Amino acid sequence: MPGRGSAAERVFAYGATAGLLADLLFADPRRGHPVAAFGRSAGAVERVLWRDHRGWGALHTAVCVAGATGAAALAGRLVRDRRAASVVLTAAATWSVVGGTSLGREARAVGAALSAGDTERARTLLPRLCGRDPQALDERQMARAVVESVAENTSDAVVGALVWGAVAGVPGLVGFRAVNTLDAMVGHKSAAYRRFGWASARLDDVAGWPGARLTAALATAFGGDPRGALRAVRADAARHPSPNAGPVEAAFAGALGVRLGGTLAYGGRVEHRPVLNGAAGRPVEVADIERAVRLSRRVTWLTLGVCAVGRFAVGAGFGAGSRFRSGVVGRRGSI
Repeated sequence: MPGRGSAAERVFAYGATAGLLADLLFADPRRGHPVAAFGRSAGAVERVLWRDHRGWGALHTAVCVAGATGAAALAGRLVRDRRAASVVLTAAATWSVVGGTSLGREARAVGAALSAGDTERARTLLPRLCGRDPQALDERQMARAVVESVAENTSDAVVGALVWGAVAGVPGLVGFRAVNTLDAMVGHKSAAYRRFGWASARLDDVAGWPGARLTAALATAFGGDPRGALRAVRADAARHPSPNAGPVEAAFAGALGVRLGGTLAYGGRVEHRPVLNGAAGRPVEVADIERAVRLSRRVTWLTLGVCAVGRFAVGAGFGAGSRFRSGVVGRRGSI
């Protein structure tokens, strides 16, 4: 297949594979992470533009996303005639924007603390995975929070980025991570960001849509219980308040045979979310954290395969169309 694709398809396949391997070996750097640098820049722009108004929030989103995507496009343009440099750039961008290894490590750290009976340490570690208030959570509730975070972040931190990388190369990788980071910064329903963060939240819903569906599809097909996962997605995904987290969490719940959702607390706010896979699932146990991490890793590598094959298929289709059009023009010119 690689030999039949164009240079762009091979660059993505080789670069994305190298980037995922780099993430597997090195995870996220503790200092100097490019996403953290983007967050600091977005925070500086926010301090200048913040108004309790949707229009100013939309301007903030446009400036930050356009700046990151434009810089990535410029970098790609500078190396477009050098295949090795293009592969290195794609690998570096992939490694920078995906976070599957760190996600798994943080989830397993909470799981290890819970297995050891150290609930206080688990409560200390949990905020590194999600924004829940850990103080009121018991062991099972923390385990459930970890599994939900692993499910949602498999889509947000890995699959979505790879999908957009397959569509638009390095600008797609960087642009998706910029959108997702902005949503985490200002896209929540606090008093300060209810209006200012509206544009970031809506753009994240749009950008995350294809990755969430692919994550749900792969978790359903390869999660161990395809029928249970499909049943949970059909019955419960649309009931979730998030259009993208719903399918992903429902698929993981069905695949793992557990119940997700229910009452949770974010920064002093209590939310009562629908239970996912409630009819067939059991309460989450600590051992399910490891099962969720393994499913997340499986979905990650399957996504790479799907995206690489998809790029080659689309490239081959465009190539065939181009050859057909060239043949038609040639024959018409000879008549």
